[in-house]
Amino acid sequence: MATRQEAREARETKLDELHEKLAGAVEQLVSGPDWARALAFAARFRSRSFNNTLLIWVQHHGAYEQGRVPEPFPSYVAGYKQWQQLGRQVEKGQPGYQILAPVTGRFATATPQDAESWRRLGKGEKPRPGEVVRSKMVGVRPAYVWDTSQTTGDPIPEPPTPRLLEGEAPAGLWDGLAAQVQAAGFAVQRVPHEGMIHGANGMTDYTAKTVAVRQSMDPAAQTKTLAHELGHVLLHGPDAEEARQHRGIGEVEAESVALMIGAAHGMDTSGYTIPYVSTWAARVDGKEPVEVVKAAGERVRKAALTILDRLDTVQVGDGTPPGLDREAAHRGAPVPVRPAPEPSRQVASLPEPGARPVPAPALEGQGL
Repeated sequence: MATRQEAREARETKLDELHEKLAGAVEQLVSGPDWARALAFAARFRSRSFNNTLLIWVQHHGAYEQGRVPEPFPSYVAGYKQWQQLGRQVEKGQPGYQILAPVTGRFATATPQDAESWRRLGKGEKPRPGEVVRSKMVGVRPAYVWDTSQTTGDPIPEPPTPRLLEGEAPAGLWDGLAAQVQAAGFAVQRVPHEGMIHGANGMTDYTAKTVAVRQSMDPAAQTKTLAHELGHVLLHGPDAEEARQHRGIGEVEAESVALMIGAAHGMDTSGYTIPYVSTWAARVDGKEPVEVVKAAGERVRKAALTILDRLDTVQVGDGTPPGLDREAAHRGAPVPVRPAPEPSRQVASLPEPGARPVPAPALEGQGL
């Protein structure tokens, strides 16, 4: 029987291997098209963190090359017991894909508004009278998931998926996005041509509180542009300084949010233009490009998830097998997006064509 110290060392070794694997996956995102493909994939597994999406992607690709799975992309992934809940069993000899899972602890306080007052409860310890108790993330551990093709058993019901003609916008998507722009305090304007917004497809003006989209595009392109501008609205407010120095990354994030929203609705994402990762990821002084890419990917995923959760539209699945209990699968609700800074008071959209993290205590459900 392994001692507690031996078990801890074995877990640390697995975590080291996972972080090396994750860094390798990020380093493979060398071009704009590579990044776009990764985000389109992440849109179909958006219930997972960006880091875990990359880990699933690279491990499934390896399994495909070894002939262990029949398709180059996974369909649904879930844990061993979660597949059993759905009447399916992991096939003998099928290794799972390692991902990072949250380690949580219970914290209590009588004054929840005071961040310094929270104390961690011991195993079996009860809170004092009048205290509030919350679960918070205190670390990560290795966990495993398996793709549908690695399991056998009851059939999985296939939900309806959106089907679009070229140039067509998903039903209700423009209205849903416009409603979110307006809820953020911005007016949506349709302008006749790009000459009215400095040659761009769309423009967000933080001073006038307007989002403008040119009408001289097909409905799909107009909707995609509106999603891009909503990404700016949510992620790039004018009240912080850092992003003003890195406008290129702001454009990458907004375009990536639009790409994920489009992919989640079955839209063609081949026309999304994103500059080479090596260019924009190297623009942040004092940070390694790998860490910049991982942080940007997670900000994009959270923003897109926030938008998608507020839409009443037909969307592709999020990587969770239909019928699986969402609480068990997601470990809590998505965390709201924290607005990030914006490099300027006015943003015009471009024309179309690994150190280990040490998580601070946070509410359970930060999403790994």
